[in-house]
Formats: sequence, structure tokens, C-alpha cells
Amino acid sequence: MAAFKSEYPAGFIGICSSVVDFEVFRPTLDVALGRMDRSKGGRPPLDAVMMFKILVLQALYGLSDEQAEYQVSDRLSFMRFLGLGLGDWLPDRTTI
Repeated sequence: MAAFKSEYPAGFIGICSSVVDFEVFRPTLDVALGRMDRSKGGRPPLDAVMMFKILVLQALYGLSDEQAEYQVSDRLSFMRFLGLGLGDWLPDRTTI
């Protein structure tokens, strides 16, 4: 059992992250969100895969947008799952 814990330190989401290649969803997300046409200008969009992963966390843990904002900023396992570091910008509840 100790080998399992050291191999997957983040528990279930650590296993998900190592088993599921979320980058496979990027082309579909970009098309669905209309991110192919960048000629319109405006603020650069947030990373679609990261936002999708936040939706996955919300579904797995039953989190509201407010709870997701707090948990993403508080839990290192969630940050690691999203590919974020301690000093990285985190989306707030209105962005989620």
C-alpha cells in the first residue's frame, strides 16, 4: 500500500491526471468555445483545458463556483492537477 501512496500522492485526482490525457480535448474545446478566430482582438482567452479540468473537479467533488475557487487556491493537489504553481494566476468564481 505504501508504494501506491508514493506513486500517486494526490489520491484520486493524481490517478486521473496520470491516466487521462486532457490535451486530447483541446481541439474540441477550442472549436466549441470559438477560439479558432483570434482576429477579433480582446483579452486572451483562458486555457480551455485548465477550465475543463476545473469543471471535472466540480463534478467529482460537488463544488459550486465559489467552493471551486477556494479549493483550487487552497489545495495543492488541485493546483497540481490543473498544472498550476503557487505563484500562478488562479481563476475566480466569476471566471469559473
